[in-house]
Amino acid sequence: MIAPAWPGWSRSQRTKAGDEAAIEGLLAYADRYAVVARRAGVAFPQAFAPRIAGEVAGNATTDFGAPDLELPSDRPRRTAAARADLERQVLLLRAAWELLDEVAAQAPEELRKGPRGGGRDTSAVVAHVTEAERAYARQVGVRHRPYDAGDHAARDAMRDDLVAALLADERDTAWVARRCLRRTAWHALDHVWEIEDRSA
Repeated sequence: MIAPAWPGWSRSQRTKAGDEAAIEGLLAYADRYAVVARRAGVAFPQAFAPRIAGEVAGNATTDFGAPDLELPSDRPRRTAAARADLERQVLLLRAAWELLDEVAAQAPEELRKGPRGGGRDTSAVVAHVTEAERAYARQVGVRHRPYDAGDHAARDAMRDDLVAALLADERDTAWVARRCLRRTAWHALDHVWEIEDRSA
């Protein structure tokens, strides 16, 4: 279940209980997502009356829990309103990146393990997000050589190029901008919340 207007606010719900349970799973993270919106300076509603706007068939990646598909509303639109909305979504992506940096810096290196002893520690989570972002960026034509997760200058240069590509909103890249933006923000926030939960 995703909230298309709020990149990164997406939660997987493995249930046979239907749409209501999926919506509840998404809303359970509203307060956590509000932190991102505040950081971005974007107004976030205090209450919601959610509705199902549409459905798309999933794939192996969505079965895993990651948003991976293009929505009809993702197609580039050359209007002032669409441009303003894309800029708003980029602010939310940048806020997600800032939050990841902050949470990782404050977290212990060793995170609590899962019930079977698995799970990456903090530096490995950050390295995983860093490398995944390079892969996502390639889907919109941004190519950077591999760099260490601790090389913030290289990381920030790649992110600046990625943002420029997202704002260009081209039609002929492997992923359209909003699809890439949604996946990138989701991945950063999914690991922010993982680090927070496993630091407790």
